[in-house]
Amino acid sequence: MFSGRFDQLVQALRILPSVGPKSAQRMALHLIMKNKEGALNLAHALNEATSFIHECNICNSLTENEICDICLSAERDDSLLCVVESPADVMAIEQSGSFRGKYHVLGGHLSPLDGIGPDEIGIPYLIQRLSDGKITEVILATNATVEGQATAHYVVEATKHLPVGMTRIAQGVPQGGELEYVDSHTLSQAVHNRMRMK
Repeated sequence: MFSGRFDQLVQALRILPSVGPKSAQRMALHLIMKNKEGALNLAHALNEATSFIHECNICNSLTENEICDICLSAERDDSLLCVVESPADVMAIEQSGSFRGKYHVLGGHLSPLDGIGPDEIGIPYLIQRLSDGKITEVILATNATVEGQATAHYVVEATKHLPVGMTRIAQGVPQGGELEYVDSHTLSQAVHNRMRMK
């Protein structure tokens, strides 16, 4: 519209999740017209991040070093491993402050229709990690989607021969949720995964 470079910026912004053409245009206009310094800082931060952040050699989460701080920490429980789909899941669990073990990031979930099998998400490497005998419990924290459930089930089946306890994060009615607004699948999971009160 304005110039080739402006269109290029708009197209570059559209790679972000949930950013459509109008949102990308508004962002581009804001950066160019009202916050050039912010735009330069953003460009620098993106360049630095893409140059120096990569996957941890042990857990596959994100780090600037060969091994992330969580994997290196002597204060974390080496016998407890939480398996998640993405580094975003690690961030969410860490922000909750509820977990003091270590992680394994699959980098996705099983999706045969998309050609994503166990090898593509590193399940053989996970099994190798579990084979060393240090880990006694695995918490499967894959998403509550069909693919996430299938991935968790596959991991359980693939590790049956190992002396490792497998647990799954609880699913069901959210804290503060009212039953009449909860979808039937979530409610079914909540009833199925009910816990004893006494």
